Formats: sequence, structure tokens, C-alpha cells
Amino acid sequence: MSSPRAEAATRDRSAPGTGRPLIEIEAVEKVYRTGAVEYPALRGVDLRVEPGEMVSIVGPSGSGKSTLLNLVTGIDKPTAGTVLVDGRRIDAMNEEELATWRGQRVGIVFQFFQLLPTLTALENAVLPMELARIGSTRGRAAVARANLGLVGLGEKGDHVPSELSGGEQQRVAIARALACRPVLLVGDEPTGNLDTETAARMFDLLTELNEGGMTVLYVTHDDALAARASRTISIRDGRVESDR
Repeated sequence: MSSPRAEAATRDRSAPGTGRPLIEIEAVEKVYRTGAVEYPALRGVDLRVEPGEMVSIVGPSGSGKSTLLNLVTGIDKPTAGTVLVDGRRIDAMNEEELATWRGQRVGIVFQFFQLLPTLTALENAVLPMELARIGSTRGRAAVARANLGLVGLGEKGDHVPSELSGGEQQRVAIARALACRPVLLVGDEPTGNLDTETAARMFDLLTELNEGGMTVLYVTHDDALAARASRTISIRDGRVESDR
């Protein structure tokens, strides 16, 4: 059963009541070009993720895992095919539309944390709301404090990243990703720089958020962490090899 904390983080952020998947990827191809050289990263991928699923993506280096996440979050665009997330054709949006949509609907957790080193944990957790111009100054701070409390860092809001351990920095990154109460939480090797015990605790939190209703999609190289998802997608050579 999900906790009240996790439910608070996801309340009223479910996908529109259309009965359609949260993520719909159709015949997606992605080709990177360097001069005259072309590198096909994805080759005709079809994928659907339902609201409330927790899905892991695995595969060897260079298989297209991170490229797929970049397309789902609008960081990159497909060479061919369509990408719909939360009922929106994000591959057809311009950069301004993407920035607004991403800030309101998607939380991203990176392997290398990407916290701003001169800002405190609280200020890092507030930042997405400031960029999206959501709420008042006082309201943003209250949400950020609640999210830091959710990840177990309620007493460290005034610490800068250099004063925090790697696990604590990653928890700040998760609090930041939750700032705008996203419908989708995406992680690209979110525990790649953490020790085994700390990584397990991070996945306890992701599982709790998922049990509260949040859709979670993440890339990992760790088979044990991949197995914690209810569904695992294996990618090889730019194609979906298995979906189980």
C-alpha cells in the first residue's frame, strides 16, 4: 500500500481520462549524423506505457536506451515516427512549448545529479517551479520543503551539494524532479553513481512514488534494480528485443 507522502506527491497528476496509454511511441527512428557519417540509434521502435506503470529499460551500451528516454522527455526529436506523452504530440512541439510542457508534466533524474553547486538543497528543489513560474515564492518554498521531507532530507535544506553525500545529492535531485508534481518520472541511470545499499534505498523511494500513482520509467545497467520494475524492456541495436 502506498504511503500518504507518496500519494501527496502524485495526487491529481494522473494522465487525462481518455483511457489511452501515457506514452505512445510509433515507428520511431533516430539517426545521428556527424558530417557524412550516420549512426542509427533507434530503428523503428514501437512502445506503449500505461499510466501508473513502473518500467525499466535495459540493454548494452550504445543500444539506444538513453536516446529513447531523450525522445520521451522531449530533449531530442525523432528522425521519423511519432512520440505522444500524456496525450501530447511532443515531437511536433517547438522548443518553447517543450520547455513549458516538460516543466509541468515530467520529472527527470540524471545519473550525475546535475545540482547547481552554489544553491542550497532547498533552492535546487525550488528551481523548476521558478522556471515554470508556478505559485508564489512562499508556496514554492513550502512545496520544496515537503519534497525534501519526502526524500528524507527535511533537515538539510540549507546545505549546498558539496556538504551532502552522493546519496543525499541524488535524493535532492529526486525532490527537484517532483517539484511540479509530474505525471511521469524518468531516470537515466539514476543510481549509477551510488553504492549498492544507497541505490536500493533510492529504488525504495521510486517504488513508493509509483505505488502512489506516479508513472516511473528508468534506464539501468543493474539487473537486480531492473527487476524491481513490474515490466522490463530490453533494447539491442536500436530495436526492442523483449518486453516482459
